[in-house]
Amino acid sequence: MSIAELDRIRARLAARPRPADLAARRARLDGLGADYALPPDVTVEPVSAGGVPAEWTGTRAADPARVILFLHGGGYMAGSLASHRHVVAQAGREAGARTLALAYRLAPEHPFPAALEDALAGYRFLLDRGIAPERIALAGESAGGGLALATVLSLRAAGLPPPRCLWLSSPWVDLTLSGATLDSKAAIDPLLGRAYLAELADAYLAGADPRAALVSPLAGDLAGLPPMLIQVGSAEILLDDALRLAGAAGAADVPVNLRIWPHMIHAWHLFHPELEEGRAALAEAGAFIRSRLDGAGPP
Repeated sequence: MSIAELDRIRARLAARPRPADLAARRARLDGLGADYALPPDVTVEPVSAGGVPAEWTGTRAADPARVILFLHGGGYMAGSLASHRHVVAQAGREAGARTLALAYRLAPEHPFPAALEDALAGYRFLLDRGIAPERIALAGESAGGGLALATVLSLRAAGLPPPRCLWLSSPWVDLTLSGATLDSKAAIDPLLGRAYLAELADAYLAGADPRAALVSPLAGDLAGLPPMLIQVGSAEILLDDALRLAGAAGAADVPVNLRIWPHMIHAWHLFHPELEEGRAALAEAGAFIRSRLDGAGPP
C-alpha cells in the first residue's frame, strides 16, 4: 500500500474538521464526493424509485438485468446521491451491473423508520420493473450497511424474495454502541468517535429501542440471509461491528466473506480515485457481486 496516499487523505480530513451545524456537516460529506469527477462513459439518470429520489448509473458494458441497490453512509443524518456517486459508479463498473442509489430520508427530520421505508420502496421498485431478485445485489456503507441488513430482515418478514447477495462496507449494525473498538480504535479513526455516533443514534432512533433488530440488525435473526461480503478497515472504530456481524452470520449458517483491510480508515472507498486500496476494495466487491449474480456459489 501507499502510506503517502493515506497520509494525504488523513491530512485533508484533519484540515476539514466536522462542523457543529447540521447543514454544514451534510455539505462537508457531499464535498468529499464532489472532489472526484465521474469518468466520461458513466451515465446518470435521475428517477423516482417508488416515490424515493434516486439515480441510475451505468456504463455501456453494464448488464441492464443486473442491479446493485446502494444505500449511502452518513450516520442516517448525512450523505446523499452526490456524496457517493463516484463510489456507486465504480462499483457498478466492477460488477458489470447498473446501480440504483437511493436518497433515503434523513434524521433528525425523518427518524426511524423513514429510511427503512424508503429502502423497501426502492427494492419493490426494482421488482415492479421486472428485475429478478436473484439479479439484485443490495449494498450499503456504514449506516447504509446496517440499513441494508434491516431491509433484508424486513423483506423476510413481509414474505418478499431477498436479493441475491449483500455487500456491506464498514457497516454500522449496533446502535447500542457496545463494540470494543469504539474505544480501542478511537485514537486512529479520523472520521468517527463514540460521542458523534451517540448523537447520530439518538437522532435516528428518536426514542426507539436501540436493541431492536431493525435498527441494530446485529441483534436480529440472521438465519437464511443471502451471502454477504463484509469489508472493514483495521483503523476504524466500527471494526468490532463488522467482526461481530461476521461471527453472528456465520453462526447462523450464512455464507460470509469478511475482509479486514490493514490500515484503512472508515469508508475508505470514498477516496478510491487517489487511494490504491479503495480501488482494490471496489474491485473485490465487484468480483463478489459478479460471481453471485452469475449464479456461482450457494443461493
